[in-house]
Amino acid sequence: MPAAFGPRATPIARRIVALAVAAAVIAPIVAMVWVRTPWARGEHRTIVQPVPFSHPLHVTALGIDCRYCHRDVERSTQAGMPSTTTCVACHSAAMLATSVFAPVRHSLATDRPIRWLRVTQLPDFVYFDHAMHVDHGVACETCHGRIDQMPVVSQAASLSMHWCVECHRNPGPALRPLALVTAMGWNGRTGGDPLIREYRVRSLTNCSTCHR
Repeated sequence: MPAAFGPRATPIARRIVALAVAAAVIAPIVAMVWVRTPWARGEHRTIVQPVPFSHPLHVTALGIDCRYCHRDVERSTQAGMPSTTTCVACHSAAMLATSVFAPVRHSLATDRPIRWLRVTQLPDFVYFDHAMHVDHGVACETCHGRIDQMPVVSQAASLSMHWCVECHRNPGPALRPLALVTAMGWNGRTGGDPLIREYRVRSLTNCSTCHR
C-alpha cells in the first residue's frame, strides 16, 4: 500500500506551521507599529470640506475669535460648529449667491446643518473635554496648531497617548493666561507654576482620566 504522504510532506508541514506561528507573532507587531505612524493617526491629511473655509482670512485678516464659531468650547466637551445662520450673518447676498455657497443655500432651504468633515479625530475609547482644557489655560493652538496659517485645516499634533500623557505629567509649559487661550502665535512666556496654582491644575496621569 503506497504511503499517504510523500517524503516532502513533513518539511512542507513544518514550513506551514512555522509561517503560521510567525504570522501570529508578526501581525500584532505590525498593527501596533502602524497605529503609531502619522498616516494611521491622520496627521497633516488634507480633507476637502463641503464649503472651502479659509482660517487665515477669518482669523488673521478679519480677526474673528475662535469662540465666535466654536462657541461651546468653554462649556462643553465639544467645541461645537457654527450654525448656518451664524455663517450667513457675516456674508453679503452677492457672496451667498455664488456657486461656492451652494451648500450653504441648501442648508438654509432644508433646515439641515452643513455636513462639515471632522479633521481632528480621537478614538472612541478616549474621553476629551474641551472646556476642561480651555478653562484651565490650555490654548487652542497647543493641540490644533497654527490654524490661522492653514488655508485647509489638517491635524497638526500626533494626539498619541504619549503626546497627551507628557502634557498631563508636566502641564506648566502648556498654560497661558485665560484671555490668551485663543491667541495664535503667542510668544509670551508660558504660565508655569503660578498658573498651575491659580487655575488649580493637577498632574493627571491615571488611566481613568481619559479612558472612562
